[in-house]
Amino acid sequence: MPVSLSKEQRDRYARHLLLPEIGVEGQLKLLNAKVLLLGAGGLGSPTALYLAAAGVGTIGV
Repeated sequence: MPVSLSKEQRDRYARHLLLPEIGVEGQLKLLNAKVLLLGAGGLGSPTALYLAAAGVGTIGV
């Protein structure tokens, strides 16, 4: 588990880091998270996109 974000990650997730509910600690948890998505249909496809944009580390479909 990385203990800090790289410069590229700080730039990419800058808006997340500004939120007091997330911050650096929360973003690191997201980057290390694993999510299994059941289905890639009408709801699953945009959900996968949003999870990836949020920085979830591993997404299984």
